[in-house]
Amino acid sequence: MKICIYGAGAVGGLMAGRLAQGGHDVSVVARGAHLTAIREKGLRVLSGKKEFQVKIRADHDPSRFGPQDAVIVAVKAQNLPEVAAAIGPLTGPDTSIVTAMNGVPWWFFDRLPFGGGKLRLESLDPGGKLSRAMPTERIVGCVVHLAASTPEPGLISHNMGERLILGEPGGKNTARTGDLAKALAAAGFEAQQSGFIEKDFWVKLIGNVSFNPVAALTLATADRLIADEYVKAYLVAVMREVLAIGRAVGVDAGIDPEARMDMARKLGAFKPSTLQDMEAGKPLELDGLLIGTLEIARKGGVAAPFTQSLAGLARLRAESTGQYK
Repeated sequence: MKICIYGAGAVGGLMAGRLAQGGHDVSVVARGAHLTAIREKGLRVLSGKKEFQVKIRADHDPSRFGPQDAVIVAVKAQNLPEVAAAIGPLTGPDTSIVTAMNGVPWWFFDRLPFGGGKLRLESLDPGGKLSRAMPTERIVGCVVHLAASTPEPGLISHNMGERLILGEPGGKNTARTGDLAKALAAAGFEAQQSGFIEKDFWVKLIGNVSFNPVAALTLATADRLIADEYVKAYLVAVMREVLAIGRAVGVDAGIDPEARMDMARKLGAFKPSTLQDMEAGKPLELDGLLIGTLEIARKGGVAAPFTQSLAGLARLRAESTGQYK
């Protein structure tokens, strides 16, 4: 397959490296020192004690790659307007667009019975610009259950996990999802198809909405958050609200907060991505995690005071260091 990875950071870079190693025609959209390193030395991937290197096409301008079979969008939510403005040259008549991101996707309501397909998340897609550039009929959602980082430009460190869950909005998967799942499975991922990808996004969201911003505020790894009885109780309260929000709009995650906590326990002393961004001085991904979730809460008529207070605290903290606009 001809595949472009739009955003060759930790997750996108891991996908790019493995897919290229598997023989696919892979290109990446990157920037800065990371782009320079990939161009000069190739993309290096370290997984455990094994390391490999691939030479792939890399550029900041996606128009130089031409139409693709699939574009995997692996950027933070705040970078999506840039993607929407530039993705056009990458798309042909049958191009799939894979959203491999944290948080609520902008297309969340498009195929849900709740709202009859007429609701839009204005906080994530103001004016519908994302929906026009990346229409729902092209979308394959991808929920990422793995941990990776970029310790230096041009290097991807794969820390744990292999699981990727793929599915089209509304649950009616077509050949595009099957083809992508096969390609990713052959590249070494535990790729599986979902009959209700919105639910899979919500299961992950329950952890992201709670752990990520609290870790950023406290500068504590996930294991320390769980070990503190007061903080753990707060995380559970947020999780219960997010569960209720999903159920109100027809997306029941079907998981107890303690079971979701166990998923985090298995990862040990890991740093959620928002904490990593906080420490690195990068913009924080708060809209897709918190602001979008609260917009869904309003549409579903659910009160979420714990989540709301967490959003306010995290937003002010990030504004004070210039990491949120």
